[in-house]
Amino acid sequence: MKNINNTGDCITRWIRWIARIWSFPIIAYSLIMLAGYTWNWVTIGKADPYAVEGYPFVEVLPPIFTFLSVLGLGIAWSWEGLGGAITLVFNIATFLLLLIQRPITHEFSRLAIPYIISTVIVIPGILFMVCWWRSKKRLTLRK
Repeated sequence: MKNINNTGDCITRWIRWIARIWSFPIIAYSLIMLAGYTWNWVTIGKADPYAVEGYPFVEVLPPIFTFLSVLGLGIAWSWEGLGGAITLVFNIATFLLLLIQRPITHEFSRLAIPYIISTVIVIPGILFMVCWWRSKKRLTLRK
């Protein structure tokens, strides 16, 4: 007969590994992009040589929030609750900014890309939060 107490732990372990496997390419790609911007900044003095002058700061916030969400995924490898919460908070902020700036009313195929990217980033954050919640719940049941 299978021990019921080990079932939750095994499921939590599976969820944790799915979240880690899913978040690894996202983190790796973001680090490569950061290295490229840093290299440009060191060699030519600008992170993006094609940047337009006088760009509104509100337009820069979604990429910054997306990078902070990815940073939350990296933190979630050690601290699932904190990293998952950081990822969720900054992704919700990104979704709200995107809805305010570019509502999906016309040119859906072009405007849907930031929403799809944010969704791909938020799913492992949700999985890390589920792992944290299940682990916390499991610890309280043991007491």
